[in-house]
Amino acid sequence: MEIRILGPGCPRCHEVERRTINVLAELNLGADVQKISDIKKIMEYSIIGTPGLVINGKVKCSGRIPSADEIKTWIKEENEAPDVRTR
Repeated sequence: MEIRILGPGCPRCHEVERRTINVLAELNLGADVQKISDIKKIMEYSIIGTPGLVINGKVKCSGRIPSADEIKTWIKEENEAPDVRTR
């Protein structure tokens, strides 16, 4: 699972990262979590505002801090979804 936290490094972005890591620990799941602060790379995801949360290439949230429950739902959905890249 690939998770990208999009943002310039503000406290809101750090909060999304913290919540995401806590949810992964709670679910006992591993993931490739990366913080992307380069504005050109952030723009590639076509989000309007930061922070942004991208899981397996899908923008799940932008411009706000999602709740831990929302993050948990999205991670569970992506963890259960078949990996189309291996087909």
